[in-house]
Amino acid sequence: MPLSEDEQRILRQIQEQLETDERFATAVSSSGLYRTAVRSLRWAALGVVASLAFTIYALQIHFLVAFLGFLGMLACVLVIERQLRAMSKVGLKDVSATIRGARMNAQSIRDRFTRDV
Repeated sequence: MPLSEDEQRILRQIQEQLETDERFATAVSSSGLYRTAVRSLRWAALGVVASLAFTIYALQIHFLVAFLGFLGMLACVLVIERQLRAMSKVGLKDVSATIRGARMNAQSIRDRFTRDV
């Protein structure tokens, strides 16, 4: 079902606004998508190092206090694992979409050449 003139005009206006919006472009770029995950990874890695140092120091005090440090380290490692999984899912989707697009382009080129012959 084709769009009416009014709907097409509104769609063009939205497209023009999105093309000129730099903040939106940065947010949806591949670096913008991964920015939050990378920040979380950095903090979690720092947490692992700090928890390890705390665990080693706390072993001199009492093993239960050291165990709390170990639990903190475990929590940070779980955050790292979750962020890496999230990043790999998005990366996998990007790669599959690129491959799918390349296949469609190759098929259209093949169709063009077979029609010409």
